[in-house]
Amino acid sequence: MTNRPNNPGGMDRRSFLKVGATAAVALPLFSISRWANAAEFNYKLATGQDPTHPVNVRAQEALNRIREATNGRVDIKLFPANQLGSDTDLLSQVRSGGVEFFNQSSAVLATLAPAAGIVNTGFAFPDYDTVWKAMDGELGSFVRSKIGETGLVSVCKVWDNGFRHVTSSTREIRKPEDLKGFKIRVPQAPMLTSLFKALDAGPAPINFNELYSSLQTKVVEGQENPLPIIATAKLYEVQKSLSLTGHVWDGYWILGNRRAWQRLPEDLRAIVEREFDRSGQDQRADIARLSASLREELKAKGLATIDVDRQAFRAALSRTTYYADWKAKYGDQGWSVLEKYAGKLG
Repeated sequence: MTNRPNNPGGMDRRSFLKVGATAAVALPLFSISRWANAAEFNYKLATGQDPTHPVNVRAQEALNRIREATNGRVDIKLFPANQLGSDTDLLSQVRSGGVEFFNQSSAVLATLAPAAGIVNTGFAFPDYDTVWKAMDGELGSFVRSKIGETGLVSVCKVWDNGFRHVTSSTREIRKPEDLKGFKIRVPQAPMLTSLFKALDAGPAPINFNELYSSLQTKVVEGQENPLPIIATAKLYEVQKSLSLTGHVWDGYWILGNRRAWQRLPEDLRAIVEREFDRSGQDQRADIARLSASLREELKAKGLATIDVDRQAFRAALSRTTYYADWKAKYGDQGWSVLEKYAGKLG
């Protein structure tokens, strides 16, 4: 991957996660005690990630700044690690208003807003340069417009979930043929399910909060996730090898319930959007930096690390109906925007 931002503040990963864990617990206590009586808008932000994950560290920083910048009028509490329900449960809750904000990956969001999954097209993006040109450009605008049609609000630019890689407890995945019959967990995401079916694997959609136990009990042989998720969820404890497939890039969207969003006066919405965007830029830098260092750290944890020829996998997909099927589903408009950045697919 290219275009890795510099380490903000010069922290190494251990220091970053230690500070992050402290921030996720300690910082809200100060802010809550200062502003609790003044809040006009008490909202919740739910995420599925471990408290030490950059999503939660940077989100908490944004929430603290929002509280400060609004003089305590907007108080958003962070609930990490699926405390309020599974990813699919939370998607329903944010639509109904039970939760006002939710951090969701494009892959799972595609079950509600199918166009969100276009960014997960297999082997479309070679590097981060291409990703951010697309997501801060026409492709990001296209997806946000489609999210808006579901009744949800995308309150800022997309955050980074990272490039997804395959891990295994049985066979090593080195070439497309190695996936034949491979039982692999995928999120509730049609794009990822179809990608692995096209490559003759056996994808099993399982919620993230059940992933570790499914790997531990051998319900599935492997899974696919970005390196920071593999690390923070300690999946290396129940996996033996890591194949750097980078098969899809995935993003995180901060989604808002439309009614709750519209209840905020325009000046407060502007503050919320500004601070989430600021933390999003910081989080992107965190993921790129962690992805660079985690490869060696996961290897030290016992995961055999395997470089693969990604073009061989893209060529294998091109010999199936995968790209043609998704082009038909997304339509010429969305597909032409994707190919503007990814090049000809199929």
